[in-house]
Amino acid sequence: MSQPKTEKPDIMHSLADAIVRYRFVILLLFVLAGIYCGLSLGRVRVNSDLTYFLPPSMETRRGLTIMEEEFATYASADVMVANITYEKAQMLAEAIRGLEGVYEVTLDDTPSHYNKSAALLSLAFDREASDPGVDAAMERIREILSPYDTYIYSGGIAQNYFKQLAEEMVLVLLLATVVIVAILLFTSRSYFEVVIFGLVFIMAALLNMGTNFWLGEISTISNSIAVIMQLALAIDYAIIFSHRYQDEALIHETARQALVAALSKAIIEISSSSLTTISGLVALMLMQFRLGYDLGMVLAKGIVCSLITVFLLMPGLIMFFPKALHRTAHRSLIPNILPWGRFLMRSHYLFVWLFLLLVPLAILLSGRTRYAFNDSSVTELVYSENRAAMHKIIDTFENSTQIAVLVPREDFEKEKTVLRQGEALEGIRSVTGLANVPIDEGHVLTDLYTARMFAMLADIDLEQARLLYQAYGVQHEEYQAIFGDVEHYEVPLVDMFLFAFEVIDHGVISLDEEAMDRIGSLRRMLETGIEQLRGENWNRLLFSSSLPAEGEDSVALVERIRAIAEEQYGPGSVLVVGDITSTRDLHRSYTGDSRLISLLTIAFVFTILLCTFHTVVGSAILVFVIQGSIWINFSFPYLEHAMPSFVTQMIVSAIQMGATIDYAIVIMNRYLVMKQSLPKKEAMAEAVQQSFPTVLTSGSIMTIAGLLIAYRISDVYVGHIGLAVGRGALISVILVLSVLPQLLVLLDGAVERSTFQIQWRGGDEE
Repeated sequence: MSQPKTEKPDIMHSLADAIVRYRFVILLLFVLAGIYCGLSLGRVRVNSDLTYFLPPSMETRRGLTIMEEEFATYASADVMVANITYEKAQMLAEAIRGLEGVYEVTLDDTPSHYNKSAALLSLAFDREASDPGVDAAMERIREILSPYDTYIYSGGIAQNYFKQLAEEMVLVLLLATVVIVAILLFTSRSYFEVVIFGLVFIMAALLNMGTNFWLGEISTISNSIAVIMQLALAIDYAIIFSHRYQDEALIHETARQALVAALSKAIIEISSSSLTTISGLVALMLMQFRLGYDLGMVLAKGIVCSLITVFLLMPGLIMFFPKALHRTAHRSLIPNILPWGRFLMRSHYLFVWLFLLLVPLAILLSGRTRYAFNDSSVTELVYSENRAAMHKIIDTFENSTQIAVLVPREDFEKEKTVLRQGEALEGIRSVTGLANVPIDEGHVLTDLYTARMFAMLADIDLEQARLLYQAYGVQHEEYQAIFGDVEHYEVPLVDMFLFAFEVIDHGVISLDEEAMDRIGSLRRMLETGIEQLRGENWNRLLFSSSLPAEGEDSVALVERIRAIAEEQYGPGSVLVVGDITSTRDLHRSYTGDSRLISLLTIAFVFTILLCTFHTVVGSAILVFVIQGSIWINFSFPYLEHAMPSFVTQMIVSAIQMGATIDYAIVIMNRYLVMKQSLPKKEAMAEAVQQSFPTVLTSGSIMTIAGLLIAYRISDVYVGHIGLAVGRGALISVILVLSVLPQLLVLLDGAVERSTFQIQWRGGDEE
């Protein structure tokens, strides 16, 4: 066996030697970190609302923040019962209305609630969606409706959604594990290295998931796809290191020497490879829409965790099992594709010309792809029970889109005017606010009442009513003069009822049992309504529209409502929030972010390639081919008449450029090395052959992982991201193994002329 050349140890060699020497200490630290992260998994908070990630300055985000702080937003659900008479539907509504946790069931004989022999029961609960009592009530409702043809849409009730998503992701991970292990067994050099890959990845995934709670709150998209995307993006690192070790084992006497030599070289090689992926994720983090930051941070953290486990944990595992790696070594099962490389060099640049013809068409079609900015508009890849019910309800009954208007809490007369004028607008089905809640014939909850009027309404003794009004005056400065003339002072009915509940609770005033029953019957309704409609500084007005969430007519309706409110309260003094405004704000955010992400990703990746290869034209060719694969990728939704979510294009374009550019880098590296000893066409044929195992392994894992997510996960956002990632990886592999080799050889002269040299002081290149 030949002896390796003796060199003065450099910093990488010293670092690698220290990692191998202290492997037992490192292993103990990983065990402790794994325990910590395992215990931290339950502390991760997940948010399924995309509007949460809008910039704080946008109206929708400002309005939602106010509503979260000042109002209670109770759970709701729509239940469609098909093939039923109206009378029978009324009986079901009464049965559901009596359940604990159910506040109201709305059913009438208008087309909004009874149409085509189907009834729509609109349920309102008396608690928030996160309350376990809502889940219990929904289970009881399902039992009551089990004999009927029923469709239940409960989009705001999170527990069922998260439970279903978690179950689907477990299945995806199991399927992905089986497929990926099969791929690794096929492309590996030793069967046992697959076991080591598995241990390394499990630890890397655990570290990433367990530290997500450091971020405060992450999106369901990040929470759902992070693990499998981390696997797809980072499995290369373990493969590169393992193969480097097996190469070094052929020229070193001991496993330890081979491991130190392999690690010292792999640290630089793998770190360089990870830079392009991380740069794409960094570009994602610079989006105005903070979902990009969320996903970019989680995935970038996952890449770092993978690097840490490969550099620190994997050497120790290899040192524990060098004999197992050696005994299970096997011949390569990957087919020889040298004939394909030679065909590429003989086919007169056929694939280059096809690519140049296809790119303009792809740019045109990808530009025409329509993206959805509301989840109800996204094309389903996998139908969930919830979304199937949503579409069934939309197809059967009139559309219902909610609009919330936040107005200053100052004047009920202004509020009444806004509600009255808003109700008259075309496209408005109903309006709700404190100033239009009926309390008596011809009167609403915010009307001014004297003590005598209140006594008649509540059916209590006049003297008791006067005592209430006098006690009210003691606590409210503006009513101090009430002591002089209690008969003629008027107080908003809603305020007097709330005060009556308070003083009765404190025993200040006593009512007889019959009066207590009458007032108590109003209490639940009033308090529930007030919690949802009246805040500390704002009042909330709710408008129900028959228009969809997306469209010019919907935006125009919102602006008409805004104009009515601002006429009463002043310009800029109201906030309008709802699906229509969130759709509009998401569209505005997308318009700027889409261009920003594309430009930054290209700039970052091009800069890294320039520093790596020192050639302007060569770097541009690599970026052009992968960018071409992105254009082709996002032409498919247009050709398929599908409408993915807008987040798909922004997120996947950055991931695809950052991750699949590595395939092109592998080809370029091999070509530059081979060209030193072979004619350029033979060099490229050899480069394609040598690069094929790496490109095949990485590309097939990312493709399969993405497609499994797409067709096994019912969440429309996660599904379309998975589909685009998988499809994009496959397209990139095809272009890298066909177009890129021909393009590099065709422009070889330009690549060489644009190459520049950087003089490094000290140390010889390997």
